[in-house]
Amino acid sequence: MKRRDFLGKASVGAAAGILAAPAIAQSMPEVKWRCASSFPKSLDTIYGGIDVIAKRVAALTEGKFQIRPFGAGEIVPAFGTVDAVQQGTVECTHTAGYYFVGKNKTFAFDTTVPFGMNQRQQNAWMYWGGGLKLQREFLSSYNIISFPAGNTGTQMGGWFRKPVNTVADLKGLKIRIAGLGGEVMARLGAIPQQIAGGDIYPALEKGVIDAAEWVGPYDDEKLGFYKIAPNYYYPGWWEACSMYSLYVNIKEWEKLPKMYQAALEAACYEANADMMAEYDFKNPPALQRLLKNGVKLFAYSNDIMKAAQKASFEMFEEESAKNPSFKKIYEPWKKFRAEQLLWNRVAENTLASFNFANPVN
Repeated sequence: MKRRDFLGKASVGAAAGILAAPAIAQSMPEVKWRCASSFPKSLDTIYGGIDVIAKRVAALTEGKFQIRPFGAGEIVPAFGTVDAVQQGTVECTHTAGYYFVGKNKTFAFDTTVPFGMNQRQQNAWMYWGGGLKLQREFLSSYNIISFPAGNTGTQMGGWFRKPVNTVADLKGLKIRIAGLGGEVMARLGAIPQQIAGGDIYPALEKGVIDAAEWVGPYDDEKLGFYKIAPNYYYPGWWEACSMYSLYVNIKEWEKLPKMYQAALEAACYEANADMMAEYDFKNPPALQRLLKNGVKLFAYSNDIMKAAQKASFEMFEEESAKNPSFKKIYEPWKKFRAEQLLWNRVAENTLASFNFANPVN
């Protein structure tokens, strides 16, 4: 039995007792939404988040609530989805908040910020630490309500035509990088470019950029970056996790029957967990294949890591001083992050460090 088939039967079975009997579902209104993804359909795992949501919502409402997904560029450009939801052109988007830091850097907290929290810590922050409430307060000014709906975990650090060993090697380097990581790279002397996933390979191929980061081995292999830029770096210090969200037009959300709202929330929760599990399953063999194809794997030097961390927190403090919405989230986020790091050093990191140093074949 396929994993998603099992999840589907389990979720539908559980929902039967919660969401009421078929007769009630039949009396509910038919609702049809369009969802503009910021990701191309070719990236089946990251784009697949909205497929999980659409299928689960349909199952939980016996087909009465239908969400039709569209890939990046099909009806809305990858970086135009927030405007489309805000204006009511589409009812929702599956996207990454940090794509929209040009509007306000506060968007970044909905995805990740440099030297931020990992996937588990991000979930703790969003679901239990007040992060989701704060993010929704911010997004309400854009007529949007958000739902965590996917995560990649800690990402890789990008593909480079030439090795980068020191901060000096970043000077003048044109790199595709999203979110606030791009601003940090600029502070280190690089020239960041925000390019949609489906357009990165042509930009590398034509020499428009010298390097690019995306997600990790599985997606990066599919996009073929290694054919042009074989030097693969880790970790993606700008993305200790990368949480994706379903952004919904608030007015459309408020129109939904409570049963449909519950179905949508449950579907997003499932997509948030499912995407991480799928990447953890697919990335290890993909990395092995890349290495067999001649990819050279490098860790970022301490010189670059320390400089990037220093530049990141200087940027956070500067932004907090001039942007009230950023400060409103940054201050509690910073405290929560510090507590999480202290806790993870105790049991989690100790055991992980031992296991990494002492693998059993």
